Amino acid sequence: MFISFEGIDGSGKSTQIKLLQEKLESFGKTVVSLREPGGTELSEKIRELLLHKDYDLNSETELLLFESARAYLTNTIIIPSLQSGKVVLTDRFFDSTIAYQGYGRGLDLDFIDKCNLFATQGIEPDITFYLKINMNTSNERRIMNTKDRIEKSGLEFYQKVISGFDNIAINNPKRVVTINAENSISTIHDEIMEIVNKMMVLKQN
Repeated sequence: MFISFEGIDGSGKSTQIKLLQEKLESFGKTVVSLREPGGTELSEKIRELLLHKDYDLNSETELLLFESARAYLTNTIIIPSLQSGKVVLTDRFFDSTIAYQGYGRGLDLDFIDKCNLFATQGIEPDITFYLKINMNTSNERRIMNTKDRIEKSGLEFYQKVISGFDNIAINNPKRVVTINAENSISTIHDEIMEIVNKMMVLKQN
C-alpha cells in the first residue's frame, strides 16, 4: 500500500504521517516513511541544493533536480518496499511537482507529466491525502521557522500552488482525498484512518 500526503507548508503532513505510521504499526504493518525530496543519502543531498536559500536556481533546473531525487528514491526504496509488502508513506510525491513547478513556476504541465512518469516508472500512490489550508494558516504555523529558498517565493506563487493542488484533486477524484487541515489534529487523523481502514479491507478481499 502506497500513501502520499500533499499540501502547502504548514498543512500538517509530517504530523499526520507520524500518527498514521504509529497506528498502522500497531496493526502489525511494516511501514516505510519517506519525504520528498529526500529519503536516501543521495536524495537528501539534492534536497539541500534545492532548498538552500543562497542558490538562485532557474525553474528548469529546479524541476530536474526534483525528478532526479524522485527517480533515485523510487528505484531504491519505494518499489522494493512495495514489492516486499511494506506500507509506504511519503511526505510529497509527484503531485507537488505539478503544483509547485507546474502551476507555481508556470512550466509546461504535459512535460512535467512525462518527467514524473519517467522518474516514477509509472508507480503512483493508492491514495493521496491533500491537506488543504489557506495561506494565513500556513504563515501562522510557520512563523517561527526560517524560510527555505522555495518558501521565499511569495504570496502570488503560493496562491498558484494552492490552485494547482485544488485542480489535481478535482482531476483525480479516485486517488486524491481532500482533507480540511484547518481542523484539529485528532479530527484529521480520524478522517484519514477511516479511509485507510476501508482501503485495507478492500485490499484483503
